[in-house]
Amino acid sequence: MYQSHFFDTDIARLKGMWGQRADLFKTELRIFNYGDLIQYYPFRYEDRTKFHDISGLTDNMEYAQIKGRLRYVEKIGEGHKARLTGQFSDSTGVIELVWFQGITWLEKNLRTNSEYVIYGKPSFFQGRAQMQHPEMELLNETNAVGGHFQPVYNTTEKLKKRYIDSKIIANFQRSLLEEAYSHIRETLPEDITQKFRLIPKRDAVYNIHHPRSEQWLHQAKRRLKFEELFYNQLRLIKQKLLRRTEYEGQVFKSATLLTDFYKNHLPFDLTNAQKKVIREIFEDMKTGRQMNRLLQGDVGSGKTIVAFICMLLAIDNGCQACIMAPTEILADQHYQGLKKFANSLGIRIEKLTGSVRKKARVSIHEGLLDGSLKILVGTHALLEDVVQFQNLGLCVIDEQHRFGVAQRAKLWEKNKFIHPHILVMTATPIPRTLAMTLYGDLDVSTIDEMPAGRKPIKTVHRYDSHRLNVFGFMKDEIKKGRQIYVVYPLIEESEKMDYKDLTDGYESITRAFPEQHVSIVHGKMKPVDKDFEMARFVKAETQIMVATTVIEVGVNVPNASVMVVESAEKFGLAQLHQLRGRVGRGAEQSYCILMTDVKLSKDSRTRLDTLVRTTNGFEIADVDLQLRGPGDLSGTQQSGVVDLLIADLAKDGEILRVARETAQAILDEDNELQLPKNTLIREQIASIQANQSNWSRIS
Repeated sequence: MYQSHFFDTDIARLKGMWGQRADLFKTELRIFNYGDLIQYYPFRYEDRTKFHDISGLTDNMEYAQIKGRLRYVEKIGEGHKARLTGQFSDSTGVIELVWFQGITWLEKNLRTNSEYVIYGKPSFFQGRAQMQHPEMELLNETNAVGGHFQPVYNTTEKLKKRYIDSKIIANFQRSLLEEAYSHIRETLPEDITQKFRLIPKRDAVYNIHHPRSEQWLHQAKRRLKFEELFYNQLRLIKQKLLRRTEYEGQVFKSATLLTDFYKNHLPFDLTNAQKKVIREIFEDMKTGRQMNRLLQGDVGSGKTIVAFICMLLAIDNGCQACIMAPTEILADQHYQGLKKFANSLGIRIEKLTGSVRKKARVSIHEGLLDGSLKILVGTHALLEDVVQFQNLGLCVIDEQHRFGVAQRAKLWEKNKFIHPHILVMTATPIPRTLAMTLYGDLDVSTIDEMPAGRKPIKTVHRYDSHRLNVFGFMKDEIKKGRQIYVVYPLIEESEKMDYKDLTDGYESITRAFPEQHVSIVHGKMKPVDKDFEMARFVKAETQIMVATTVIEVGVNVPNASVMVVESAEKFGLAQLHQLRGRVGRGAEQSYCILMTDVKLSKDSRTRLDTLVRTTNGFEIADVDLQLRGPGDLSGTQQSGVVDLLIADLAKDGEILRVARETAQAILDEDNELQLPKNTLIREQIASIQANQSNWSRIS
């Protein structure tokens, strides 16, 4: 029978893992026991299956493995300029080997006129083949054959200094696998492994560390990724089902107010996407279960009016509603935008932020308690204990990634009798795979259509050498009565980065536009000064706003038609898309100009080309995920992503989709996992919970 405690064995018990090494594994790699080590997967593999002839080496080879003889080694130079060179040959030619580090040790240990297997990246210097810091191993019966894939593990500087490199970790894995193989139990039911042709768990674990062939490696990755994503999705779907059955929500059935608003007060037609989302939300609110829904929609897609319509449903059914935004400027924008609609319907709406005076606060608190105040718009000030509602039925949270879980939970407690419905909104498009993993326990609604009459923003990429032309274009737009943003990545010049800095940029803009009024806004300013400058721009008292990315989210100036982004290569793709969304708010044609130096990395070019090519936020988010990986994307360091040990959300979208569908089908049929065929799943979940560990836990 499988022994669960085997994988809890302290790492120090492993052969060759004496005290100091074990301590380093614990502090540097967070590897404490056998289970942690066996789940410490390689991040890439070196193909050691074949040998290359020296005469066949080319400059564009990533790596090459060669068999041959070390003819001689020679130290050249002294002190920190010293280097070691060697001549290595096979029957087809000669290659020079070069080392700049570890010279003393190499001089003592390298054997001239001995046969070695070497591995490294070939390059050419003045027409001669060269290899810097190659891996070297004396030729023996085992390595002479080749034929294996060498796993490469992440390590740290501290480990390297103690001579614990990737090869040492690979040796520990090999020695652990010899002991562990018989202890690795199956964790997926036979009908799933057969349906998707997945190899057994123990073979997958063995071949992920020491693949027998490329085919075995492919199957090992496929099996482990599926399992990890399957248990990840099973947990999220179970959480969602639990919430649907356990948490009551107020029932909103009446829609009289909503009908009146549609017929008599809404000055424009909603898009089909907005109507679809409102239907989805209304369906949730009628069930008697608490709604937890994520509403994602691109910048300018009309999320706020959808939120207001949902508030009308709450008010129509005897409840109050609130909307919480991350900044005073955004809260004020929501308040001003919704006030005219609320007034036309005779609904009292107020704003509560840190700067609201005490007298006004008293009136707000009284209105909330007696129920006369129906909609409250605010910032973190809504979370204060003194803010008490008579009957809060709906909380809308804007740009939800800017609020912590504890802050959101505090809003839920604003109704002591029954949790309010929750609608969280984001203008940061989330790729489908990420949404499934990050928000798999939420219902997700998407507005994927822009309002009629909106002209797509024209985006162009210009080099610094075109600056005079760009200034000329800006002057033409100002003559038409438009306003302009100029955004910089840094506040002050940095020696390490020569990107255009804000202070220098402000001076050059004021020189180039002497007749215009220019605002400046950055994160180091006091909030009151920042708001003052923003307000001047909103009122069109200034024509140009020079800023850092503090203007990224939410500020709405319909008259601003040009966004110039300096050193655009410094910004992430999602951030550039958000910045671009600050213009295009009015009926006029708007423009986004991406300024860069001529020298650009491949990734930077991809980012800029993507932005010029498309305004579709979801397409942009997918490219961003491909370029940066999930860990770097804003707000993703939450459970669901950091738990993933082997799956890659940028590449494994199809496996994730199948894993989620499989988990959903199993729970639809057997919610409590009591059927005999689901025994393995039930045991695996119990073992995971017992270990308080990752969902793909082995023991």
